[in-house]
Amino acid sequence: MTAIDAVGLAVPAYRQRPAPPAGDGAFHGAAGTFARILIRGGLLMIVTLGIYRFWLTTDIRRFLWSNTEVAGDRLEYIGTAREFLLGFLIALAVLVPIYGGIFLLSFGSPAAAKIVSSMSFLVLLVFGQFAVYRARRYRLTRTIFRGLRLHQTGSGFVYALLWMLWWVLIILTLGLAYPWAQAGLERYKMRHTFYGNLQGRFAGSGTRLFVRGILMWLAVVPPLILGISFVAVNAPNWGTIAQMGAKGPMSGVVALMVLGAFWSALAVILLYPVFQAMLLRWWLDGLRFGDVAVTSRLRTSTVYGIYLRFLAYALLLALVGLIVTALVGGIVWRTFIGYGTVNEHQLLAGGLGMGLYVVAALAFSTIYQTTVKLGIWRLAFETLDLAGTAALDSVQAVNQPSSAVGEGIADALNVGGF
Repeated sequence: MTAIDAVGLAVPAYRQRPAPPAGDGAFHGAAGTFARILIRGGLLMIVTLGIYRFWLTTDIRRFLWSNTEVAGDRLEYIGTAREFLLGFLIALAVLVPIYGGIFLLSFGSPAAAKIVSSMSFLVLLVFGQFAVYRARRYRLTRTIFRGLRLHQTGSGFVYALLWMLWWVLIILTLGLAYPWAQAGLERYKMRHTFYGNLQGRFAGSGTRLFVRGILMWLAVVPPLILGISFVAVNAPNWGTIAQMGAKGPMSGVVALMVLGAFWSALAVILLYPVFQAMLLRWWLDGLRFGDVAVTSRLRTSTVYGIYLRFLAYALLLALVGLIVTALVGGIVWRTFIGYGTVNEHQLLAGGLGMGLYVVAALAFSTIYQTTVKLGIWRLAFETLDLAGTAALDSVQAVNQPSSAVGEGIADALNVGGF
């Protein structure tokens, strides 16, 4: 007996992972089908200079939604690429004058240009969160479960303001306020989320998330802050350090700074799957719709397995890519070395390099989306347990239309997602 892994390769029976215990969620999509959607969409995006991304995003959502089962019924996505494109064009009509005004204001004095640059960054940052909230509203109103739509109320501007205030506090506390910020923002979103007339809420505790994540914070932030502090304190001495070749008493300072930065970077890489699993499990455990409560059996080891599988496939792809690049480059060089001018050779090399880059980017993106994105989506639903599902039988429909403009703004600002 064999199974099919994330890229469609046969896996011997002795290496197959045991199926997770049966719960109230399931995912039935095949990774091979998902990869074909990504590859076809990626190629069409190249041909259409990126315009096809609206259709690709729609195809991805339809695949994910239609193969996701909750409490015995599957989700349905009814959004269209035409809506998405229309929202994007309307968003451009809003954003182009803003960008144009920022560009014109920056032509003043250097001091005025710095002020305008800083203010425009903050405005666009907050506006991006407004777009994220509006995009979530669009996705919910295009999601159908048991014949009823989900929808979202609330204000995108209020959400953006809350996000900004929370992040000011996060920066001032060096990240320690992050758990309470996440809990507060999720409570606002879920309080304004409805399935029919069934109101959502978020029961996750910021304190609980803080307790679970404090060790990771201690492993990452203090060494980095220590290194930055030594840089700031010894900034006036960098000329002396360079002349001395970082010898003598100053060598310990340099070594400590390098060690702190290296340790923090290494800790981020190693602990990111732990953080993602912890955050996803905490978020799922906090979801409520009326009497319906969600719990998750997600394990950190399975998330690590997803990232290790992606790393293995990426390294294999890189090795194959280097071999193919060397072979193709050698053939082209031997074929055209005696023809054309130096400029023509440079143009040929540039075109060949660009083509190989596009192919490599498409291949890496497909592997990442198929292994990591799809893998985590699958795990999230396959480890779900629901309580109080009887409340779903008495839900009534509520007419809450929503435009695609919010989704278009999110896409125009590059802050969208699935």
